[in-house]
Amino acid sequence: MPPSQEKGSSKSLQELVDEAGVYPAPAYQFVQDALGYTVEKLHGKLQNVDSSVSRHITGQDLCAGLREYALGQWGLLAYTVLRRWNITRTIDLGRIVFALIDIGQMQKTDTDTLDDFRDQFDMKRALETEYAIPVGS
Repeated sequence: MPPSQEKGSSKSLQELVDEAGVYPAPAYQFVQDALGYTVEKLHGKLQNVDSSVSRHITGQDLCAGLREYALGQWGLLAYTVLRRWNITRTIDLGRIVFALIDIGQMQKTDTDTLDDFRDQFDMKRALETEYAIPVGS
């Protein structure tokens, strides 16, 4: 689901936010940033621009990466931040991803669906109860 090289919809991100009215612009930016984090974690740093090499990740991979990225950014406040942006379930992450796909800012394969994001984990538990403060290395 890396950013699309092709031109999708002519809508801007702000138009999408204004039209949908569900998630604020920072929520979309967070998902894009977390996508980059997850792709790099799973596939490594981009060494050269070889478009034949797939850097695709699944919805399940992205949910796990988003959780890790959020905890790295905000620690125990991660759920509070995401809830403020109306992200309370993993399906919300999928809705943001597919909205970004619709405007050409992400891409998908024929097998990617919104259901890939459904019930991946309990957001509150995964970001609060199961969080452990990292101890220095």
